[in-house]
Amino acid sequence: MRPFTYERASSASSAARAAAENPEAKFIAGGTNLLDLMKLQIERPAHLIDVNGLGLDEIQLTEAGGLRIGALVRNTALASHEVVRRDYALLSRALLAGASGQLRNKATTAGNLLQRTRCPYFYDPHQPCNKRQPGSGCSAIGGFTRQHAVVGISNACIATHPSDMAIAMRALDAVVETVKADGSARAIPIGEFYRLPGETPHIETVLEPGELITSVVLPAPAGGTHIYRKVRDRASYAFALVSIGAIIQPDGSGRVAAGGVAHKPWRVEDGDKELKNGAKAAAAALMADARPTEQNRFKLELVERALAAVIAQARG
Repeated sequence: MRPFTYERASSASSAARAAAENPEAKFIAGGTNLLDLMKLQIERPAHLIDVNGLGLDEIQLTEAGGLRIGALVRNTALASHEVVRRDYALLSRALLAGASGQLRNKATTAGNLLQRTRCPYFYDPHQPCNKRQPGSGCSAIGGFTRQHAVVGISNACIATHPSDMAIAMRALDAVVETVKADGSARAIPIGEFYRLPGETPHIETVLEPGELITSVVLPAPAGGTHIYRKVRDRASYAFALVSIGAIIQPDGSGRVAAGGVAHKPWRVEDGDKELKNGAKAAAAALMADARPTEQNRFKLELVERALAAVIAQARG
């Protein structure tokens, strides 16, 4: 691991300002992803800004009847929170499907949203990777692609987003609240938060330099049946081949987001509209622009089958 300097931030605005002034700075909270990447020298921050002391670790009801989740709320605390389990069960189930209990005890809400891909080529410094080193090429294209994205891809990157929590947040229409380097605040709908790879896959979100996530806001409960179904190669501690986060209403309408298939949590309005017409129609709309490889083409059928299981479960 390369040497680095360290400071403890005294406020969210001062942390954002310090990060904006130092392009080689990174925020650190739980560090469950960042420290691994630093050990591999994939991430090489010259300066770490510790944000653990900013008091962003509370879960509060909003005036609109929703929930404001502090950026530093640990995944364990969020998954077990009484209101989350009762009114946002999709979020609780997605969190419990991801990682081990030890990691959930340290991982934060903001860190979970910002975790980086687990593409094996990204993790191998000896392989070209546009996400790790812009302009170097994508080793996955033409390589082993079973785990990779099938939709929303580009000629520069076919990596997937690894977060289970983000899939639930997308289906729940969460809003990410931030503070910028100039001290101003911003609210970003999660549907606009992540970027598709295009020609710049190393730029993964719309966050500006130094911008710090302070909380995530959930709207008032949507009701319905909340289901998170994760299909993976082994039963525990594995990333999704395909995951489905869905809220199904008694009349068959609802919302659906998919994981393991794209560079970001994948949701399209046509997929929501087709839920009443069954899994085949909804999956076709959800994967309408898919460009699979021969090795990951099975994911298209897997999305349909997982969605069918979700709809059957919702119907009881």
